[in-house]
Amino acid sequence: MKLDILAFGAHPDDVELGCGATIAKEVALGKKVGIIDLTRGELGTRGSAQLRDEEASNAAKILNITVRENLKFADGFFSNDKAHQLAVIRMIRKYKPEIVLCNAIDDRHIDHPKGSKLVADACFLSGLLKIETDINGVPQEKWRPKQVFHYIQWKNIEPDFVVDVTGYMDHKLASVKAYQSQFYDPKSKEPETPITSKNFADSIKYRANDLGRLIGVEFAEGFISDRYIAVENLSKLI
Repeated sequence: MKLDILAFGAHPDDVELGCGATIAKEVALGKKVGIIDLTRGELGTRGSAQLRDEEASNAAKILNITVRENLKFADGFFSNDKAHQLAVIRMIRKYKPEIVLCNAIDDRHIDHPKGSKLVADACFLSGLLKIETDINGVPQEKWRPKQVFHYIQWKNIEPDFVVDVTGYMDHKLASVKAYQSQFYDPKSKEPETPITSKNFADSIKYRANDLGRLIGVEFAEGFISDRYIAVENLSKLI
């Protein structure tokens, strides 16, 4: 199955928080989008791996994506080594995306920059003919995505470009709220974390609102690019 866009997240909910509105917009435009979670988020203070699995499935339905898989790497302890790179390469070659989205290049959680570099490296290696991979004994063809973009997470990193996501924030917020175990819930008796505060919940919308303000729209999401951003002509810019 070929996808237009494949989004990777170190944990279930990373993609929704980082680029959920962009994904919702691309799906509405007819693009086929998939999500690959690297871990099950089993080290999270709240919830469990099983609950995160259920929440991820619910979020996928809200975003109406084509496919979602989990590579079940060790939360907190996966590495950017050959074994992990090959596992990611198999997913890239399986779905042959034109665009890959992945974690922030610098962030508070150590898995985010690790996941970012792992996926970006795998995107390059996936295009090398002499790296052989297979799924269920069937050899895979080499494939290198045209673009690799990193979404923004905890830190307010200056984006290389922003996407107008006006009209799609409700989809993003609904997909985030699918992870009921992880975010603000005044009735919860579980321990507090930096992402369970009302301030964090509110920040999802006001950060997108502020990026939108800077480009003259209501909401936007920002991305970092591994290469120069090119446009066909000046009139393509908004």
